[in-house]
Amino acid sequence: MTMIKGLISIFLIASPSLLYGQDQWKNLIGKDLSNWTKMGGSADYKFNDGVITGFSKLKTPNTFLTTKDRYADFVLEYEVYLDNQMNSGVQIRSNSDPNYRDGVVYGYQVEIDPSDRRFSAGIYDEQRRMWLYPISRNPKAKYAFKVGDWNTFHVEAIGSSLNVWLNGIHCTRLVDDQTAEGFIGLQVHSIVKKELEGVEIKWRNIRIATSNLEDYTWPKDPEVPQISYLINQLTEWEISRGWRLLWDGKTTNGWKGAKLDGFPQSGWVIKDGTLSVLSTDRSESTGPGDIITEKTYSNFELEVEFKITEGANSGIKYFVDPNLNKGEGPTIGSEYQILDDKKHPDAKGGVKGNRTIASLYDLIPADNLSVPNRGKQFKGVGRWNNGRIISYNGKVEHWLNYEKTVEYDRFSQMFKSLVAYSKYADWENFGQWPSGSILLQDHGNEVSFRNIKIREL
Repeated sequence: MTMIKGLISIFLIASPSLLYGQDQWKNLIGKDLSNWTKMGGSADYKFNDGVITGFSKLKTPNTFLTTKDRYADFVLEYEVYLDNQMNSGVQIRSNSDPNYRDGVVYGYQVEIDPSDRRFSAGIYDEQRRMWLYPISRNPKAKYAFKVGDWNTFHVEAIGSSLNVWLNGIHCTRLVDDQTAEGFIGLQVHSIVKKELEGVEIKWRNIRIATSNLEDYTWPKDPEVPQISYLINQLTEWEISRGWRLLWDGKTTNGWKGAKLDGFPQSGWVIKDGTLSVLSTDRSESTGPGDIITEKTYSNFELEVEFKITEGANSGIKYFVDPNLNKGEGPTIGSEYQILDDKKHPDAKGGVKGNRTIASLYDLIPADNLSVPNRGKQFKGVGRWNNGRIISYNGKVEHWLNYEKTVEYDRFSQMFKSLVAYSKYADWENFGQWPSGSILLQDHGNEVSFRNIKIREL
């Protein structure tokens, strides 16, 4: 009997909605498609026996079947079945404005991805900021999607928190306050291959709750990492795990010039929550100069959002010792490269791309280690990108937009060999010092930073 009670408890945890009466939910499908509007492209949708089916179509952009009603805070559940050749998604809090990109549908999309990438239940920002929560950040969720079967999604959008479960597995924990309300939309993705025309995507049991939401929320997996896009703010989740702002978004507190006693008097500008180094002569450390943290770090996790101008070069250095080079030239430390790979000539320098964006500069080239064959996910010039550096007991990782690009052991013989044949060969024990400052680089180009936060491990 004890075993039976245990199995029942597990079943109810995996399907909490079974605890509540069906009359507590609003059925979004209804008896036909009269409560829905087609937007974007011209793919077809049909309704039959409680199932909405979308059909892929050539020579049309993404098509969306959207609710006529708009929703702010809600809990949404639905089931999806699609061919493993197709990609799809469900828009939440999405909008269409004739003044924004000619009226395209934009907003949060809960991904449906049966491909080898396995990003189902991640959150993509359609026609706006691209990936906000790729499943590469939560490997536990990579195999939640069942190919060739119906899949059940549970989505909670409450305030700035967006959480997604797929088949009972907590996949996404996102915090973002850019859009508070919008419609729900069922996507038929655009296609370019004729053999994909007519492929079906099916939805059923689409229901939503908009009041008494505490009765419908599910227990969150404490191991699922949170990604927050709040500007220069920490969430309760981050604070509870030891994160703190490395830059407060308003002052120069905690920072100084790498070769100065104080902060540079000009050349670095704080405005609207952004810290920017202004363009000078496009040379390294000849303008206002690099800035470093007053405190040093050894085992840490660092996150920084950065935005570059066309052709820009910059970097985030760590394990920096500002006393090694007091004269002209760069401050010495390991460098997470920030670069416009398409327009800056340094991308073709070095060895096999080890000076491109998210590389360990002049030592290890960046590649997408999270999703093989996907390529680095740089969002582009003029857009905010996320850089992440982890250092723990000698093991170091670089991440770009939540996908790993570099990993190495700074105490290994391999690392020592790489240094011996690099521009750092003359600096004894380069990259192996017990601790060092964090540095934001002045390389003569305009580059902006925000959401600089760190936790010590």
